[in-house]
Amino acid sequence: MTQPPADPPGGERVARFTGRVAFVTGGGHGIGAATVRRLCAEGARVVVADLDTPAAQAVADELGPDRAAAIGCDLTDAASVGSSLSFAMDHFGRLDALINVAGGSLGAPTPGQTEDEFWQASVELNLIGPSRLVRAAVPLFRASTPVGASRGSIVLVSSVNALAAWGDQAYSAAKAGLSVMAKNLAVDLGPEGIRANVVAPGTVRTRVWDSQGGPDKFAGLYPLGRVGEPTDLAAAIAFLASDDAAWITGVTLPVDGGVTAGRTKEMTALSLAAERDRLS
Repeated sequence: MTQPPADPPGGERVARFTGRVAFVTGGGHGIGAATVRRLCAEGARVVVADLDTPAAQAVADELGPDRAAAIGCDLTDAASVGSSLSFAMDHFGRLDALINVAGGSLGAPTPGQTEDEFWQASVELNLIGPSRLVRAAVPLFRASTPVGASRGSIVLVSSVNALAAWGDQAYSAAKAGLSVMAKNLAVDLGPEGIRANVVAPGTVRTRVWDSQGGPDKFAGLYPLGRVGEPTDLAAAIAFLASDDAAWITGVTLPVDGGVTAGRTKEMTALSLAAERDRLS
């Protein structure tokens, strides 16, 4: 089984984000919190935005006021999105990177909720909300940096559900829309030096699995022999947001331990067992 990479001795990292400001939604937990820490370790000042404001504040307090500031942000509320991005400009004076981690599966319709309402809620959270965030951020990129080769970077967090049939149709369809949105943003904003990319995680060790027995039960489905850690995603997000990815835009990068590359022996065995059960 492969292991996630260790930090360098002393925790030193290349300062790819010195002088830059990033805005991270979902920054209070899991992948978002790991991304905030990674960007700060590389020199960024970061606005930690989350619907769970106390969690965002805890992450910001951990990093210190010179590095991070917290704000509540609800992607489904246009006023909340606008005010949180205005806070970023007021607090740090510029915006260079937008990372949207917030979103998630709604599971199943709530009592009294129709299927149409459930789909609308899923799309609102996972596709319209990120679009709303991008539309509010782009003018701030323009105001922060003159036209040039590197004027702003957008990274949207999707899912392997967007790339193959893993169930949860509403969530999967909404996440799939992020890839096409990023392609259009890449074409529309590329001439201004603004890039847009997507990362598509596989199973990652986050709080969503706490009530489901943990994620490690899926480790055998992954060619690399383990599920992902939030730091795995943070590393990929930081790369795409940095100038190391200056000639990359409009792509969806699976960060998935190889699960979309092909079946492991365990996956094949499970499929054969299911087929035998179906035919018996």
